[in-house]
Amino acid sequence: MIIRCQSGFEPNLEKELRLHGIVAAELGGGWLRAEQVGARLPELCFAHTVMLNPVEIKADTVNGLATKILEYFLGSAKDERFEAQWPLIFDMAAALDGLGRRVDGVEKALGELLRKRMSRVSKLAISDKPRGVATARGLFIFFADFGRLFVSRECVFGGQRRMADDTLAPSRSYLKIEESYIILGREPVPGETVVDLGAAPGGWSYSAAKRGARVIAVDNGPLKGGALDNPLIEHRREDAFRFQPAAGEVIDWLLCDLVEEPHHVMRNLIEPWIAQGWCRRFVVILKFGRVDPVALLREIAAPGSVLATRTSGLRIRHLYHDREEFTIVGEVNV
Repeated sequence: MIIRCQSGFEPNLEKELRLHGIVAAELGGGWLRAEQVGARLPELCFAHTVMLNPVEIKADTVNGLATKILEYFLGSAKDERFEAQWPLIFDMAAALDGLGRRVDGVEKALGELLRKRMSRVSKLAISDKPRGVATARGLFIFFADFGRLFVSRECVFGGQRRMADDTLAPSRSYLKIEESYIILGREPVPGETVVDLGAAPGGWSYSAAKRGARVIAVDNGPLKGGALDNPLIEHRREDAFRFQPAAGEVIDWLLCDLVEEPHHVMRNLIEPWIAQGWCRRFVVILKFGRVDPVALLREIAAPGSVLATRTSGLRIRHLYHDREEFTIVGEVNV
């Protein structure tokens, strides 16, 4: 497998893989190579994409690399029918100056070769990765270096992706909640109620309100930008750890991005909300800057934990827009 992660978090990914009995054979800038153990790939937090059964290709020139990629593709696709769009995606290791130019050159050369050999098939190729958590079949090329790459026909996507900003969003954290909806596979809709704990300056509240949901933004701090004076946002200047819904009320969405110690957030806020059934679904960020992130992962998702026993569709991801934190999404069992 070739496993991609956010650059700088390779040690976390390597340690997470060890939990599943997977040992890294090679590490690079934002990537790791390992042998898959078992038929089923485990749920991974720090992995963004996983190329399955990759083949290594080496050549000294752009044309040499492009030719070998084409040969691999023709051999693996000789019995396939291409009736719909399929992904043709290039990726590369981080922090290698000039590698992007080499990738662009090979991509152009491969495109020309593919059009000559498989004109109709080449017209169906797209460079966009699937939206959401998915396993896709196509052609995936990862450059580990200038003359060394890996190709695969299948790739698992964790759902992470770069999101477009909004000029009315009051903070960068807006990008994280937008990305989280993709991981969960749904987003707030008109008629739903959202509680945003630790809301200020309001990026997450604004994100939910722009979709037509009613938002209760809980924070002693001020709201800004598109969250300020928004008719769908009720700002309550209260302590997030003390806020509770009214008796008998079930909130559709619990959102929480607090700059607090992660165990404190889980034990004194998230677990009570889930155990009491106060919300139907949740998006929560835990900051791991001062704790072992992989130990925290193992703890909160352990068999018998509240997350493991009281939720469904649980996914824990290190997002494209996350820093020293990871994001937890899921639905509460009723």
